[in-house]
Amino acid sequence: MFVGQTSRRPARDPEGRMPLMDHLRELRTRMVKALIGLALGIGAGFVVFEPVWAFLQTPYCALPQSAQLDSDECRLIFTGVFDAFFLQFKVAVIVGILVSCPVWLWQIWQFVTPALQGRERWYSVAFMGAAIPLFTAGAALAYLISELALRVMFSFAPEGADALITITNYLSYMLTIMLVFGAAFVLPLFVVLLNLMGVLPHDLIAKWRRVVFFVAFAFSAIVTPADPLTMVVLGSSIIVLFEAAELVAYINDRRRAATTFDDVGDDEISPLPDDASAGELSGDDAAPPRNR
Repeated sequence: MFVGQTSRRPARDPEGRMPLMDHLRELRTRMVKALIGLALGIGAGFVVFEPVWAFLQTPYCALPQSAQLDSDECRLIFTGVFDAFFLQFKVAVIVGILVSCPVWLWQIWQFVTPALQGRERWYSVAFMGAAIPLFTAGAALAYLISELALRVMFSFAPEGADALITITNYLSYMLTIMLVFGAAFVLPLFVVLLNLMGVLPHDLIAKWRRVVFFVAFAFSAIVTPADPLTMVVLGSSIIVLFEAAELVAYINDRRRAATTFDDVGDDEISPLPDDASAGELSGDDAAPPRNR
């Protein structure tokens, strides 16, 4: 390096363009930072395992069937040597993903945002801002109805049968319904996003309304455990949220239509564009010269 020469990183292209190798290096850097945040979150998950597991157990422990094995306390069993370890590991991973979501979401955003335009950035921010509370609301609803759903399922057991539920089976059940409800609550948000982008008009949404209702309950029957209450609640929630998304699409289409020539009366001629002025017409639109 010559004397007085300084090494500087090349300025980033304002449009987000860079060579392929630079893209790969940045992707590697973002992934490393996201994984470090996730690892720290998983470590915190091991620390708070006991209160988190007690929280997940609460719906089951409220049932009379939870007191088994000649004990009045809530009991869950395990049958495998590694079941107890995998239980803590799964809970720690879930807690780690939730705790570290600001870190890895920020890394994803920093990698993707240079390629987005102004309107696209606004759409992505609005989507994430609405998706997180919707997912949380769906998971919370699943947690709230889990006790009643377990009561319904246990009511089918014949007299004298004992419910010896394993810890892995119960954790899988709770995670399944919470993740499914959370994801299902986010699905109608895609309808709103596509409508805002002009891809999915309200007329098309209304046309396929009955099909959506059928698919909602079919989807609920497939992805939920064999529980009629959970299926009905999930299907009904999807329909309610879909109707809310359809209402937003209807209002957006009406607003979009109203902003076009909203100052022009029914008996008036629509104005020319701003860049068109009198005397600038050419070709077929130009008036022919008058013969004297």
